[in-house]
Amino acid sequence: MRVAVLQFAPRIGQVQENIRRAESLCNRLKPNSVDLVCLPEMIFTGYVFPDAASISPYLEDPRTGPTSQFCASLAARLHCYVLAGYPERLPPDEVEHDVQLEDGRVAERVGANSAVLYGPDGQWLGGYRKTNLYETDMTWAKPGTGFQTFDLPPPLGPLSLGICMDLNTQPPAVWSDLVSGPYEVAEYCIRQRTRVLVLLNAWLDSRTGKGGRGIEAHPDDGEDADEETDWRTIEYWAMRLRPLWAKVVQEGTAPEGSGAPGEVQDGDGDGRTADEELLVVICNRSGTENGITFAGSSALFCLTRNSGRPRLLHVMKRRQEGLEVWAYPSEGAKAI
Repeated sequence: MRVAVLQFAPRIGQVQENIRRAESLCNRLKPNSVDLVCLPEMIFTGYVFPDAASISPYLEDPRTGPTSQFCASLAARLHCYVLAGYPERLPPDEVEHDVQLEDGRVAERVGANSAVLYGPDGQWLGGYRKTNLYETDMTWAKPGTGFQTFDLPPPLGPLSLGICMDLNTQPPAVWSDLVSGPYEVAEYCIRQRTRVLVLLNAWLDSRTGKGGRGIEAHPDDGEDADEETDWRTIEYWAMRLRPLWAKVVQEGTAPEGSGAPGEVQDGDGDGRTADEELLVVICNRSGTENGITFAGSSALFCLTRNSGRPRLLHVMKRRQEGLEVWAYPSEGAKAI
């Protein structure tokens, strides 16, 4: 499997400029050189819109909006699958007015935080709406009704799709126990016999506190932390996927993978067969937008149930902008 991951910092509201940036990066890809191209959550519009009025000018119609046009063209040129996130405009019969949120805010549900998948002939294969909304989404977006799996031919196979906050516990559930979770995305992948899980993210930097404020640097961050990978975020992602790699807990024994530092293991190949492995592509954006800093650190994991460790195959930096091609079995990452 060969996957191209785009990570960059879009300029909010500058749709055509952001598309030109992505086109410039993708122009270096040759036809038939990759199986899948991934772009992050709401990559062409930006993410931090405070309310429905501010995002409404940038909502896109499925299949015909700027993101769909970009994906269709790229998929047809490269003869591959393309995934990207975008803010979907709801049809009039789905729009909801004066929705009372738990924090007292009033929302206008005019759109959905969505993703689109296009196939090798430039054809639309389907869409997905983010199920577990982040607080920024709640002011304008309607939640989806569940995760999505697409049955694709080899080398991809069954591909499951989520968006950012989908990886977290869905309220009112609380993640209070390592063994029992809940782990909604991971458990869904097990039921679906997923081969590839793709998460399109606008995930915040781990040093971003509540409300987007910066928090005190961690002693382990090092002097050049801003230029390095957000390892606390990487470890958190791996722990939220725990059922896909943790050893089965026997009665009277401590669970392996308890969240101690160093749980993520680098490596490639340990005698497991491809049928037992699940590849996880996490495509995150970088940069700062309206005072909010994002984690970057896009990653490729290989997870095997009951192995005891997640394996991190490739990872990008916090502030990195560019395109990388990752292959599994590994040929090494290629920066484009």
